[in-house]
Amino acid sequence: MSDPLSASLAATVHAARLARNLSAGALAERSGVSRAMIGKIERGAAQPTAALLGRLSGALGLTLSELIARAEGTEGDRLMRAADQPTWTDPDSGYRRRAVSPPAGGPLELVEVELPPGAEVRYGAEAYVFKYQQLWILRGHLRFQEGEVVHELEAGDCLQLGPPAPTSFGNPATEPCRYLVALAKRSPWPDL
Repeated sequence: MSDPLSASLAATVHAARLARNLSAGALAERSGVSRAMIGKIERGAAQPTAALLGRLSGALGLTLSELIARAEGTEGDRLMRAADQPTWTDPDSGYRRRAVSPPAGGPLELVEVELPPGAEVRYGAEAYVFKYQQLWILRGHLRFQEGEVVHELEAGDCLQLGPPAPTSFGNPATEPCRYLVALAKRSPWPDL
């Protein structure tokens, strides 16, 4: 592991798994991440990607922001100063995620994302099972695929996500795309 946040993420995933009385095999089954990869992540031998962390956090009943806040040791704070907002960069795509909201466990989370030109990040439906989300494009162009539906989003557009489906966040433009994700843990979808 190259940075303290990555090492702390490894310990946080391990602690969250144990707190839920899950074996590595049970977490693998819930998340779709292999047992071997979970072991590597928990030992700090592999740096997890955004997609992997999304699958693991969903299987642990946490949002990605909650997982990062626990790793940062800021969980429970009600004020999140700009200088203290944890930023995490996906080693594969260069996707940069900044947790804007205080991690005090409120009903709403705000996350700012910058997606480099040509980058794409995919999440499985399991990452959205207990979340309600909206995307607000701040700058650039985002090609967001939700199941079979593709949304071409421009600055100022706001999209409410539908029921859980595999997703893809892509930036086909030559400039970075910056967007805000608003997440709530309570789903408005009555059948979930």
